Amino acid sequence: MKTMDYYNIYAEEFAESTFNLDMESLYQPFLEHLPNAAKILDLGCGSGRDSFAFKKQGYEVEASDYAEELVNKAHELTGINVRHYSFYDLDEVERYDGIWACASLLHCERDRLAEVLQKMLCALKTNGVIYMSFKYGDSDREKDGREFTDLNEIQAEALLRQFNNVSSIKQWLTVDQRPDRQEQWLNLLWKKYA
Repeated sequence: MKTMDYYNIYAEEFAESTFNLDMESLYQPFLEHLPNAAKILDLGCGSGRDSFAFKKQGYEVEASDYAEELVNKAHELTGINVRHYSFYDLDEVERYDGIWACASLLHCERDRLAEVLQKMLCALKTNGVIYMSFKYGDSDREKDGREFTDLNEIQAEALLRQFNNVSSIKQWLTVDQRPDRQEQWLNLLWKKYA
C-alpha cells in the first residue's frame, strides 16, 4: 500500500484523530510573521483543520492535498476549492505570504526534499515564511503502509544550508498532541529573503 492509498482508505479515521487537536501553539509563531489578510498555502492540508482555522482568522487560504478523499473532506469543512496535487507538483511564483506544511513533507522522499523546498521558496513572496514539521529522528521508514522521512536538527541544518536566501527563524521540538502518542516532532520556521 502506498502512502496516498492509506489516506484515501483511512481519510475518516485520520480526520477524526487529528481534527480536535489544539494547534494554537504551532499557529502562533507562524502567523506572527505574516501581514494581516496574508495569503497562505496549506500544502498537504489533510482534513482541512488548519486551513479552516486560518480562514476563520481572516487569512486568504489556498489548500492542496494528494489524497482525493482528504481533498473532498477539506473542501467540505472549509468551503474553499482544495486542489488535488502533490507537493512535487507545486508550480507557483511569489504567490504566498506563508506556506504551512504541517506533517506533510514527512512523506517527501529524502532525496527530493531540497527540490520540493525550492518549489516552496519559489512560490513564496520575499519575506514570506514556511512552517513545516517532521517526526523527530534520522531515518527513512515505513509504518502501516506509509513512508516517512524523519528529520533531526543536523539534517534540518544541512537542508537549510542548500539555500542562500533563507534563514531559520525558529526550530523546536514538540510532543504529539494525540492522547495515544508520545512521538516527538521537529518544527521548523524558515524565512525567505530577497
